[in-house]
Amino acid sequence: MLDINLIREHVDAVKEGVAKKGVDSKIVDKLLRRDEVWREKAKALDDLKAEQNEVTKEIAKKHTKGALSRARLLKQQITKLSDEETHLKQQRDVLLEKLPNIPFDDVPVGKNDKDNVELRQVGKQPEFDFKPKDYLTVAEQLGIIDVKRAAVVAGSRFGYLLGGAARLEFALIQFAIETITAEGFIPVVPPVMIRPEIMRRMGKGTFIDDHDAFRIDEDDLYLVGSSEHTIGPLHIDETLREKDLPRRYVGFSTCFRREAGSYGRDTRGILRVHQFDKVEMFSFVHPEKSEEEHQFLLAIQECLMQKLELPYRVVEVCTGDMTWSDARQYDIETWLPSEKQYRETHSCSNTTDFQARGIRARFIQEGMNKPQYMHTLNATGFAIGRTIVAIIENYQTKQGTVRVPPVLQSWTGSKEIDVI
Repeated sequence: MLDINLIREHVDAVKEGVAKKGVDSKIVDKLLRRDEVWREKAKALDDLKAEQNEVTKEIAKKHTKGALSRARLLKQQITKLSDEETHLKQQRDVLLEKLPNIPFDDVPVGKNDKDNVELRQVGKQPEFDFKPKDYLTVAEQLGIIDVKRAAVVAGSRFGYLLGGAARLEFALIQFAIETITAEGFIPVVPPVMIRPEIMRRMGKGTFIDDHDAFRIDEDDLYLVGSSEHTIGPLHIDETLREKDLPRRYVGFSTCFRREAGSYGRDTRGILRVHQFDKVEMFSFVHPEKSEEEHQFLLAIQECLMQKLELPYRVVEVCTGDMTWSDARQYDIETWLPSEKQYRETHSCSNTTDFQARGIRARFIQEGMNKPQYMHTLNATGFAIGRTIVAIIENYQTKQGTVRVPPVLQSWTGSKEIDVI
């Protein structure tokens, strides 16, 4: 969540920032009115507690009836006022949760992905001496992706990966983990279930409120939409030492999303599904290093893509298309020959102190007594299904087989995927 002091001191800037993300700035005014009521109640409570301390000292010196009577009355008043203060703070925090992170001033302003800004194109788009097929046609002819049987078992938007496709997944995971851990990241396999209060503290309340998260009612748990959701809380309510930063993790997990609001879009195949696997990077850094870390994470993503020899472009995401928690976001989009366009395969986000403030992940600076909030960042290593889609499309052959990217061949054990 946002720093309440930032909102109090920079009202106009906060209003402008949330408006850029499509949020009604009137919420800020409502929040500040509620905050003012809470502050008045909190001050009254502090005054009563201060008086209680004085009465307690008086009683310690001499037990007078007046002091004892006053102490009992103060205790009752403090109990009542404390309940009121807690309730008012909860009401204020509900409004605070409705405000997204503020984008950096130089982030492109826009309404949707059409307003994203292309930064660069990398790699040569493949040239075929035949009409390239879409990935699902190729995969079904080879028998390596089966969405029809998956639909019988689990319903729409699921798929079986078989044979060469399954080997590609395992190879991509090994390749990503080996490459990223060489950069000092700690590998982690996080939980795929999360308590609702932790999800909200991670700034993912909209994931719940928009009904995009799968819920397990009996246990009051949600399935994660990204391993980011449960890697971040690794340091919930903890204070690290400055010398321990940056703290970097690379996680692998299965992820789950309803894809609410995407009915009719990419529902064929495995591009937009309810269940997918993902390698994810997550960093805890000093606030002064977060923009530098952002570029570092993006560089790792580009390194992975270049080693796969897949053509891609990098875009800076505009204010209206970026994620709720982000102050800056880059996407990598990979070329799909059958569609003759780039499609998103990676995101890379700087959430500044927005998530850290919610989970109270702090660090103590050398020579300082007061802890500061860390900055957190997250970046896709590989969204496995989408990467497999891109490999099939870009490496398909006239014979209907799929060449395996050279960097993956030591793990797949073959240079080509044929019919199973």
